[in-house]
Amino acid sequence: METSALLKKVRKIEIKTRGLSNHIFSGEYHSAFKGRGMTFSEVREYQAGDDIRSIDWNVTARFNNPYVKVFQEEREMTVMLLVDVSASGEFGTHKQLKQELITELCAVLSFSAIQNNDKIGVVFFTDKIEKFIPPKKGKAHILRIIRDLIEFEPEHKKTDIRQALRYLTNVIKKRSIAFIISDFIADDFSDAIKIANKKHDLVALRIFDKREQELPNVGLIKVMDTETDELKWVDTGDKNIRTHFAAVAKKREAYLKELFNKSGVDSANISTSDSYIQPLMNLFKKREAK
Repeated sequence: METSALLKKVRKIEIKTRGLSNHIFSGEYHSAFKGRGMTFSEVREYQAGDDIRSIDWNVTARFNNPYVKVFQEEREMTVMLLVDVSASGEFGTHKQLKQELITELCAVLSFSAIQNNDKIGVVFFTDKIEKFIPPKKGKAHILRIIRDLIEFEPEHKKTDIRQALRYLTNVIKKRSIAFIISDFIADDFSDAIKIANKKHDLVALRIFDKREQELPNVGLIKVMDTETDELKWVDTGDKNIRTHFAAVAKKREAYLKELFNKSGVDSANISTSDSYIQPLMNLFKKREAK
C-alpha cells in the first residue's frame, strides 16, 4: 500500500475509534479494568462522612484536630493485545473482513488504555509469533500499532493459540490485562489458556462471520480454506449439508463458551456484520459488576 493511502486509512480509523473511546468506552474501560491497588496520596482534615478508620492518629495528635489519610487507585497497568493475523482473518461476507474488524477493536482498546494511563503492547501471531511490539504509552505508539495492523503481512497462514499464550506468559513478567482477539478456529488450547489466565487477566474477543455459522442455499459453490489453500466443492442446495454445517458451528461455539467459563476468562462474541459497541459495553459492564 502506498504511503499516502496508508496514512489516510490510519487517520480514518483513528478518527472513528478515538471518538468511540472518548465518548463511550473510556469510562467503562476504567471501571472494568481495575488498577493494582491503592497508594497513599495525602493527609487532609477530617470531613463529615469520612470513614473513621482512615484517621491518621499521629497527625491528629500533633495538630489536635482530626486528619485522614487519602488513597488513590494505582491506575497504571500493562495491556497486551494478542492479535490473530492468520489467513482466516481475510474472510468476511458482510460489512467488513474479520481482519478489518480486529484492527478497529485494537484501535479502540488502545486509545481507551492510553486515556487511562496504561501501557499497550501487541503480539501478532499465526502458528508462529510473527511480531512483538513492547508496551508503551502515547498517541504515536497507538498510531504505529494501527499502521502495523493495516499493512503487516504475516509469514505463515495457520493458527496456534497455544504459542501466543505461552509467549505472553514467558515475555510479560508482570500481571497484565491481555485481550486475545481471534476467531478461535484452532487446535486445542485449553491447557495454555488456563495457565496464562493464572498469571494474567485474559479477555477473549471471538470474531466471527455469519457465513461461518450457516450456509445459504446458493447451489454448488467452490470454497477454499485460506490457512491450507485446500479447495473443495460444496453443494449448498443439499439441506443435510447445511444442517450439518450449522450443527458443527454451534458445537464449536458452545465448546468455546464452556472453555472460557471454566478457565475464568471473560469473553465476547463480535460479528463482522454488526456493531462491536454493544458487545464491548456488555463485557465491560459484566466485569464492573464482579
